[in-house]
Amino acid sequence: MMKSKKIEVEMVEGEGLVTLLGEPVLLFCANYFYAGTLRGVNETCVLLEGAKIVYETGVLTEAGFKDAQALPSSEWYVHIAAIESFGVAK
Repeated sequence: MMKSKKIEVEMVEGEGLVTLLGEPVLLFCANYFYAGTLRGVNETCVLLEGAKIVYETGVLTEAGFKDAQALPSSEWYVHIAAIESFGVAK
């Protein structure tokens, strides 16, 4: 038998990805990690400037990534549904 709990959800304006606009971010996604400066957010995707695909982070508390490769365009879109977690990049 599944237990459930009723909760109230309050939408807070300016929370989440929107608060990081203009910041260097690291997106942990379903298949890959992406890093870049967050330039745009809408209902379906985010826009990264200077985007890199991160194949190997290395030690997360140290500067830089062990293996991060620039993507073929100065701007790159990532689908929000694929993002598992995110934050300001190192």
